[in-house]
Amino acid sequence: MSDILISDIFFILLLVGLSIPLGIYIYKVMTGQRVFLTHVFSPCEKLIYKMMGVRGESEMTPKRYAGAVLALSGLGLVVVFLLQLLQNLLPLNPEHMKSVRWDLALNTAVSFVTNTNWQAYSGETTLSYLTQGLGLTVQNFLSAGVGIAVLFALLRGFVQRKQITIGNFWRDLVRVTLYVLIPLSLVLAVLLVSQGVVQTLSPYVQTTALESGAAQTIPLGPAASQIAIKQLGTNGGGFFGANSAFPFENPNAFSNLLQLLSILLIPAALCVSFGKAVRDSRQGRSIYAAMLILFILCLAGVTASELSGGPVYGGVTTAGSMEGKEVIHGVGTSALWGTATTAASNGSVNAMLDSFTPLAGMVLLFLMQIGEVVFGGVGSGVYGMLAFVILTVFIAGLMVGRTPEYLGKKIEPFDMKMVCIVVLTPALFILFGTLAAVLMPQAGTWLTNTGAHGFSEILYAFSSFGANNGSAFAGFNANTVFTNVTGSIIMLVTRFVPMVAVIYLSGNLSGKKIVAAGEGTLSTSNALFVGLLIAIVLIVGALTFLPALALGPIADYFTAVR
Repeated sequence: MSDILISDIFFILLLVGLSIPLGIYIYKVMTGQRVFLTHVFSPCEKLIYKMMGVRGESEMTPKRYAGAVLALSGLGLVVVFLLQLLQNLLPLNPEHMKSVRWDLALNTAVSFVTNTNWQAYSGETTLSYLTQGLGLTVQNFLSAGVGIAVLFALLRGFVQRKQITIGNFWRDLVRVTLYVLIPLSLVLAVLLVSQGVVQTLSPYVQTTALESGAAQTIPLGPAASQIAIKQLGTNGGGFFGANSAFPFENPNAFSNLLQLLSILLIPAALCVSFGKAVRDSRQGRSIYAAMLILFILCLAGVTASELSGGPVYGGVTTAGSMEGKEVIHGVGTSALWGTATTAASNGSVNAMLDSFTPLAGMVLLFLMQIGEVVFGGVGSGVYGMLAFVILTVFIAGLMVGRTPEYLGKKIEPFDMKMVCIVVLTPALFILFGTLAAVLMPQAGTWLTNTGAHGFSEILYAFSSFGANNGSAFAGFNANTVFTNVTGSIIMLVTRFVPMVAVIYLSGNLSGKKIVAAGEGTLSTSNALFVGLLIAIVLIVGALTFLPALALGPIADYFTAVR
């Protein structure tokens, strides 16, 4: 227990220590200031603008900004969809992978474009090297870049006065991709290769098992490059079916630490960037503190449940539940990874989540259901939490009878409508999707388990769709036409409807004047506000999902054989 506590504390301190300089660096990049990579990438940046035929210095209205986001994402969806349908005719397919079935190809394309990276397939048996590299890896970069770009569009809305524009989407996307995502991914990929993660275009290796003498196929591929950006961009889609539980993706403790840090590094750093962007670091620290407190509470709950949930042999309880976990990672690291991957919008796993104890599984579910605002996805986590901040300010204003303000901007009806869209859209589609699935006559045939745990598997899948997470209780067979098509619709709606609402919220805020703070202005940077913000997040989540959780993991806990 003490070893797990020490390793968790070390991880959190390392995360905080690395996120501060990175957050300052991202802020400088996105505001056009010189950084140490400017002399390297500035010519590339100008060349990209020229090739795209766009003017980097031009500004966009919210309508144009949203249109650019949707156009790029729509184009990416079509490209990834076609790559899968035609991969049997295209090069870089040494294993002669067949064309992917249309509904699975649609689901996969939508999944990677929306930063969900849900996978109803095993990569090593379904996709060619070209599809993995040109399709999925490229979308890992673009979907992450889109999230960060939209966040900075929102931040401009807070600091600008009486403006009708919120920046240039193409400039934001190029800068964050060129100066942040590519350099970090290159460094991480090299480190992962040094630890034994595969990176090759060679065909799979055919060998003979030492013990049984049976023929065995060892899958290979350009994995390290995709794994680096899948973690840094909170994407999570594994190159291989077993994801980061597979030794070719995650071979040892050091590679595990590198990937764990990568999952939360940019989302945490963006809290620092937020404080710098609004010219008040205290605001960034208050959001960072709220996220960190929620993360620590959830980590403690998952770890405690996993440690106390081990099987009993002859009256002796084992040291935690090791079912579905790799021995090299153990209970502590598996619990940390599970918490991190559901706190962030990252679907990677280093243990099978379906084998987690019921209460631990409930925490993982709840982290997704509150909108993944505990760090969350790159960009989307911070703007999701800012929606809760505005909601908290509005509620506090109602209690004291004042017009709510945040960062000098009055919060008015249009702003609250956009906030409600951001907060409620994922929740509604998670619940409606789960409802539709359990009403299907063949739903029972999709499940490995029955009863409460079977319901939890369905609830988890649609929570993952709605939260753009991508992880799964693998006992649910999601590769059906119904789930692929329904999941695609949910992923698209819950990604882009809140995103467009954030862009229009930014435009409305940008057009307002800044009101000077007075004696009655609510402080949004002290401990009281942090506590109120945490309470609002938990209350909204509980009011929305407690009945579903009671039917799933809570019932599973009370009915499990112990």
